[in-house]
Amino acid sequence: MTTVDLEFDQLNSTVDALRRSISNRLMYGVGKDAVTARPQDWLHAAALAVRDRLVARWMKTTRLQYEQDVKRVYYLSMEFLIGRTFTNALLALGIYDQVKEALHDLGVDMEMLTDLEPDAALGNGGLGRLAACFLDSMATLGIPGFGYGIRYEYGMFRQQIVDGEQVETPDYWLRAGNPWEFPRPEVQYLVHFGGRTVERNGHIEWIETEHVNAMAYDTVIPGYATSATNTLRLWSARATEELDLSAFNRGDYRRAVEAKETSENVSRLLYPDDSTPAGRELRLRQEYFFVSATMQDLIRRYQRTHSTFGRFAEKVAVHLNDTHPVLAIPELMRLLVDVHHVPWDKAWKHIEQMFSYTNHTLMPEALETWDVEMLARLLPRHLEIIFEINAEFLKHVSEKSGHDAEMIRRISLVDEYGQRRVRMAHLAIVASQKVNGVSKLHSQLMTRHIFADFAHMFPERFTNVTNGITPRRWLAQASPSMSSLIDQQIGTHWRRDLFELAKLRDLRNDDAFVAAFHEAKRQNKRRLAHRLSQATGVSFDPEALFDLQVKRIHEYKRQLLNVLHVIVRYNQIRAHPERDWVPRVVMFAGKSASAYRMAKTIIKLINDVGAKVNSDPVIGDRLKVVFVPNYGVSVAELIIPAADLSEQISMAGTEASGTGNMKLALNGALTIGTMDGANIEICDAVGRENIFIFGHTADEVDDLRAKGYRPRQLYEENPELHTALDQIRTGFFSPEDPLRFSDIFHTLVDWGDHYMVLADFVAFAEAQKAVDERFRDARAWTESAIENVAGMGQFSSDRTIGEYAQGIWHVKPLDLG
Repeated sequence: MTTVDLEFDQLNSTVDALRRSISNRLMYGVGKDAVTARPQDWLHAAALAVRDRLVARWMKTTRLQYEQDVKRVYYLSMEFLIGRTFTNALLALGIYDQVKEALHDLGVDMEMLTDLEPDAALGNGGLGRLAACFLDSMATLGIPGFGYGIRYEYGMFRQQIVDGEQVETPDYWLRAGNPWEFPRPEVQYLVHFGGRTVERNGHIEWIETEHVNAMAYDTVIPGYATSATNTLRLWSARATEELDLSAFNRGDYRRAVEAKETSENVSRLLYPDDSTPAGRELRLRQEYFFVSATMQDLIRRYQRTHSTFGRFAEKVAVHLNDTHPVLAIPELMRLLVDVHHVPWDKAWKHIEQMFSYTNHTLMPEALETWDVEMLARLLPRHLEIIFEINAEFLKHVSEKSGHDAEMIRRISLVDEYGQRRVRMAHLAIVASQKVNGVSKLHSQLMTRHIFADFAHMFPERFTNVTNGITPRRWLAQASPSMSSLIDQQIGTHWRRDLFELAKLRDLRNDDAFVAAFHEAKRQNKRRLAHRLSQATGVSFDPEALFDLQVKRIHEYKRQLLNVLHVIVRYNQIRAHPERDWVPRVVMFAGKSASAYRMAKTIIKLINDVGAKVNSDPVIGDRLKVVFVPNYGVSVAELIIPAADLSEQISMAGTEASGTGNMKLALNGALTIGTMDGANIEICDAVGRENIFIFGHTADEVDDLRAKGYRPRQLYEENPELHTALDQIRTGFFSPEDPLRFSDIFHTLVDWGDHYMVLADFVAFAEAQKAVDERFRDARAWTESAIENVAGMGQFSSDRTIGEYAQGIWHVKPLDLG
């Protein structure tokens, strides 16, 4: 096909030009005029007008990548929690005020429009939000890269709280369309399942398989204040045959579409319930589906400019965000060896140079494994490849370890005891040139405990890259009042270099700045109080201490420790209402996995405690408890800037890093937390006097377990704790169902208290007293809040991505000319 120079409009971003673009998009893109347009139509038109201004720089970036033959990063993640795109794109382009004025001229309120945009339901928690921050930073730093994942139709679920309980409903975020994505029907790959393998002419063939098509959808990822623009490519499952026409003609309409429905289930829902065999199989299909399409796409892109695989590892870096994408390793081996006939040894050498892996958990039970029988049935060729990799690896281990049978058992890619299972983290380590933890403590514990044998075998592979967050989303966008104040004082360059915030330390003694900082925080608190009173019916004083624990609901996050303190505080206020109590609003937010019964019981307990506390006339405004439903990125942007206190209270040695702790500190919240994950590095950055540290350290936890931890003794010895736990056990908060929370009581008192909630309770309560005393002194509290903001420079995802690019991926920024 002949290549010609296209003639197209060079779009500028004046108010007049934007107003005209929005009008054109409403008329010709949406098919409405100003009379018939709904608010959703205006949002769609405005989004398309903004997207148009990203496309030219996106095309230029892609063209330069090919011209410069750069090494690209392929970042594979099951989740990309990108949130709302509209405001983020406006800030990246620097046209927020212009679009707001253009819409105003058209009679449209932009704030009203932004609230209409749904969060992209492409993730659940910290893993997915980290991936989204990384994409933002890769584009901002000009790192050539792609994000790859699944285009979930329904995400995880929309959380509703009904009678205090979590109720899951479908989150059909695509109902009104997605103006930010480009469907690519021309980019489709066959993904195979089942069948069997045969050897023909010296090569293995995978035959008699069932198929599903993976179709690409591209989303533009703009860098901030740069023309560099990257791509998030998501795969949607499509049936290879839309309709069984013979069944349809027989009148069997269900069977006519059955194959299509079954195929397309692969990309319908994030994390299907894996408590059932069918759910586990669907999850395995999901993971293989997206890595197979990605590896095929990666090879296609490489072959556009290279005729052999000689420079494959020089031009490609594949990063595995946790174990979900680890099947990419045997899949790429299959494609290289079976399809492209690269010799095994050369293919494996490419693999070892291309892959890197981030571990996100210290809990052995959370490390992903797959049943050998299921792999044999769904992915027989991949199981053969894994067995061959394992055989070569164990031969090397045996030679190096002096035939240590016990070590070989521990380090094998296949757990041979009981039901045979493939250990995906082990496969990732064996194949990767670098393996990193996500905080200094996590990386140390990773090499001392769960991967100690591997660290002994391959010490050079293990490294640390502490997580980070994008300041564009989590301060500039989330807190306009605070970011505007910072701009006035130190300029705007902190958005690209977060270490610039250190200049705020010089203003801690400036009365005018301290007062302005306090007022900016108060504006965020008033905004949140207003929104939550509308959503939950609970009203509270914006001058109270806003105490937030916002994260996935899980026993190791220790929401139960927080609830116990709330109950004890409630009892204390009732016993001594005459005291000068610091008013406190305790807020929880987060989702439980749908099959995680204990986590859902914890949500119910929080809401039952809140119902009792909030309706007690003796308590009044001195204590409120609120559960904020359906926690996601846009909810986080509302509540995080309003926080005074950030609860980061996991048992030491269980939280890999945390990024919520960084977001909250960046917005001026003081942390109460254990020496766990990135809390340790935050403590070093802001100073021990500006954070509330409590509880056992990771080493002390190990010592306590070794000596024989007895939680019932703590229950018996502490009268306040005893009373609170008895109230949970006997139905004080659930009189209509007195036994509702008995499992919580027994888990903490009789069944071992695995996450040592009771062991840390006294220290936690003492730290909370210190919180109250500091908050009474508004000036001292605000100075500590300023110090927290000023100390956040090292927690930018720009710093994190810079370390990945230099030390792990060995990728250089694109030359933009």
